[in-house]
Amino acid sequence: MNIVVVGLNYRTTPVEIREKVAFLPSRLQKALAGLAALAVVQECLILSTCNRVELYAITSEIEDGTYAIKRFVADFHQVDEEEIQPYFYAYSGRNAVRHLFRVASSLDSMVVGEPQILGQVKSAYSQACLAKTNALVMNRLLHRTFSVAKRVRSETMICSRAVSIPFAAVEMVQRIFGGLAGKKILLIGSGKIGELAAGQFLNSGVESLAVINRTLEHAESLAEKFQGRAVPLENLTEQLTEVDIVLSSTAAPHYIIRSRDMEKVISRRQGRPLFLIDIAVPRDIEPEVGNIPDVYLYDVDDLQGIISSNLQSRRKEADKAEAIIEAEVRKFMNWQRNLEIVPTIASLRKKVEAICRAEVAKMFAALPGSETGHEEEIETMASALVKKLLHEPIHALKATRDQRGGHYYAEALRYLFALEPSGGDNGAAPKHGSDDE
Repeated sequence: MNIVVVGLNYRTTPVEIREKVAFLPSRLQKALAGLAALAVVQECLILSTCNRVELYAITSEIEDGTYAIKRFVADFHQVDEEEIQPYFYAYSGRNAVRHLFRVASSLDSMVVGEPQILGQVKSAYSQACLAKTNALVMNRLLHRTFSVAKRVRSETMICSRAVSIPFAAVEMVQRIFGGLAGKKILLIGSGKIGELAAGQFLNSGVESLAVINRTLEHAESLAEKFQGRAVPLENLTEQLTEVDIVLSSTAAPHYIIRSRDMEKVISRRQGRPLFLIDIAVPRDIEPEVGNIPDVYLYDVDDLQGIISSNLQSRRKEADKAEAIIEAEVRKFMNWQRNLEIVPTIASLRKKVEAICRAEVAKMFAALPGSETGHEEEIETMASALVKKLLHEPIHALKATRDQRGGHYYAEALRYLFALEPSGGDNGAAPKHGSDDE
């Protein structure tokens, strides 16, 4: 049983190729059924996001399995195999396990530490369960993956620092106010980044949201999304007097807020501080506004400073995460080796003990008379001989668990003693089923 992953991601593949091989949610069940139907595939899972397409499989043969999966991707999406072949990467065994752990822990993400990928991996596993393309190994691998990702998030600070403009804006405001509970926010403009930032502010506990846009209908649409209220542009000065935080992200070619207007606003605020975040390029707020007492003005460059600092911090935390992953990879590989070795040892003992019992029975039947008076002693001696004869090979087989390619020793032992093949009635899981943990 070999774990393999075949994939393409944002590092290896341009978006125009990724979109050709992306598995749409509506077709994912069909794709899983087709992948599982390949002769070399025992279990499988498909992870398809905007940044990566990865197919995980338990396969009998690494090279044949890898080739078959690549061919499947091309056939399923009806694209030229030669067109996508240069973009594929493939890992097997320990490297495949490590890759999945890193993906779920967001160490392989475009933005290290982003939280969305773990949910996407969980969703991919749920789809595999629904399609019944999961069994013992895939179940254990994914459950361990979730545990590893949880360890990385709880034992490191890799997810705690802002590395995007919306997150950085919230972090900066929290530094100034010490908390956002009860604060009022004004969003000027309805661009995507401003919308994301507004969502982050609301998630952080602000009291209310008002939206101003040159087109009132656009303001109303965005305000409805966040259960806020739309305000006409001509009421901007009034709103600046009332709110605590302003986030401006318009495409205006000129300043929306000027220092002469802000001085009037501040005189009405009676010493209450006003926090202004200008993420527009060109800027919406005249730089001189930042010189007015009780006004805190920050632009995109200020936020980028926070992002750069936090990225550096995340890289340090990533080193801690990598150490956690390496330890977890070793644990999983030991479990997988035991999956091969433990049934082999059990089968070997069962077969040799059966041969011993049969030979003792033959001897008793051949002896004159129905009783020898020494049956118990003979059976004890035979049992001791079995244990002594098996001690060294079993000890040597257990020692291979920590060796690369150790499962080949188990396969050789099964061949030499004509034992049942792994996956028979020795406790291994069927092709599709639920986890036995």
